[in-house]
Amino acid sequence: MTTQDSNTQGHNRGRVAVITGAGGGLGAPIAYRFAADGYTTVFVGRTENTLHQAIENGPVGADMHAWAGDVSDLDAVTAVMDGIAKRFGRLDVLVNNAGLALPGTAASVEPAGYRAMMSVNVDGVFFASRAALPHLRAVRGCIVNIGSVGAIRGDWQQAAYNATKGAVTNLTNAMALDHGHEVRVNAVHPGVTLSSDLIRVALADGTPLRGRYDDRVPMGRPGEPVEIAAVVAFLAGPDASYVNGAHIPVDGGLTASNGQADLYRA
Repeated sequence: MTTQDSNTQGHNRGRVAVITGAGGGLGAPIAYRFAADGYTTVFVGRTENTLHQAIENGPVGADMHAWAGDVSDLDAVTAVMDGIAKRFGRLDVLVNNAGLALPGTAASVEPAGYRAMMSVNVDGVFFASRAALPHLRAVRGCIVNIGSVGAIRGDWQQAAYNATKGAVTNLTNAMALDHGHEVRVNAVHPGVTLSSDLIRVALADGTPLRGRYDDRVPMGRPGEPVEIAAVVAFLAGPDASYVNGAHIPVDGGLTASNGQADLYRA
């Protein structure tokens, strides 16, 4: 462990971070980063067994806890946040990561799928934030929302998902205005990230999809979950103490483009 790592852990000792959707995908690596940084880290998700499995793969010796709850149910998620604050004495960081992505255009997406995405991606962020705010105010904590490059630019076949993430973007803005004097609120917008076996297989080196993707991203590759987690950890930490209402794309430069192909590449 480096001196810097030791100092970071010492600063965060006793602080409590809650990560929703922490059973897999991006949620688990984000939770691991907070745990490695010395936070008491609470993994929130619908299925307790999945959360315990995620914790088993986390940093050895870190202070990690599973807490089952449904972020799309206001009463349930309020009980979660109140219970966490009561058990650990405080709540310093909320990472609204829980999300659902189902493909489809406005003409083809199933109404049930549309409602499910709205429920998790929008209601979940709103309800979890509402439930956590009284506890965050008490310690001048912060919220980091996980958006998407689909909140900034459109995706093919993701009409409903893009709509939900666009809502998260402007909800972040509104909460930063309303609560920034006590609770900082920011958002991270990942590009395609190798956050699951399915994505890793689809974007394996040498596949046609990987070639098309790399051609559009200035850095020429997808992101790694730890790269997203690092930016989330920065926004939650003291070095971002005057950052409020910020939207940080972590996408290898994808959203810097106007969408045109490189006309000068041989």
